[in-house]
Amino acid sequence: MRLGSRTSNEFIQILNKKSEEIQQAFLTKITALTKMVEIKVMLGDSTITTQKTFDPALVNDFFKTTIQKLHEWSVQDVSISNNEDLRRIFTKFEIKEGNYLISGHLSLQFHVLLYYKPIQRVIDCQKELSEIVDLTKNKEQQMSDNSDQFVLNKLKEMGYKDFDHQKLFEIFFENDELREKIYKEIENDLGVDFKGLSEKKMRLFNELDSLLLETYQTSPILIDDTRLVTGEEGCLCTFDIEFIKNKTKEGLFDPRKISDMTKENIIKRLDEVYKLMK
Repeated sequence: MRLGSRTSNEFIQILNKKSEEIQQAFLTKITALTKMVEIKVMLGDSTITTQKTFDPALVNDFFKTTIQKLHEWSVQDVSISNNEDLRRIFTKFEIKEGNYLISGHLSLQFHVLLYYKPIQRVIDCQKELSEIVDLTKNKEQQMSDNSDQFVLNKLKEMGYKDFDHQKLFEIFFENDELREKIYKEIENDLGVDFKGLSEKKMRLFNELDSLLLETYQTSPILIDDTRLVTGEEGCLCTFDIEFIKNKTKEGLFDPRKISDMTKENIIKRLDEVYKLMK
């Protein structure tokens, strides 16, 4: 049974109210922890601009501190899901009172936006990459336009004579070493080391990746499970009570059958969580 569901039962109504109080305290805490600050970032065109972000580590620490104080509860370590630009920090905890299981779920869902660090090295890497792309593009076009003639000239220099394009294909197909040697000589004649430039380009791309800066966006609102699954920003704080029968959890049960002592203990458990949120 999800607390917050409509019911005419007086005890469940009491639990609903306590769940709502916890949610509001949780929302107030999350709102403070996700307060936006402005930082300088660089766009792909090297423009420096201001972007707002928050620190997810503060939320992570809050979740960890909270579950560490739930001494008698069974707690799940704080986890962070990572699905491209959407992330979620969450934890779950539960405790059994009589034949009833109380479980809680805390979560914050947020989006990640990538920018570059506002440093000169980003511009330098982009400039070097641009130069490599222009150089290789021109040389590759030159090689493509004149490839057959380049190869024929090299083969003639090596003593091959009087063969057509079909013969040229057969020679290249059958002799890998000769093919690589000829293309290496053509590269030398063109004055460009394609392999070396390709490796340098990869190093520059990797360096640019290391210069990326993550910023984080969320909304200080309470969302439900459905909105969480569909990827909406916000925080979630839910509580469920289930009846344990023959080691099987049942969400539907008659609250009137809960003993007074168990009711009192369930209320105390929710009060315990509320104090931690405050």
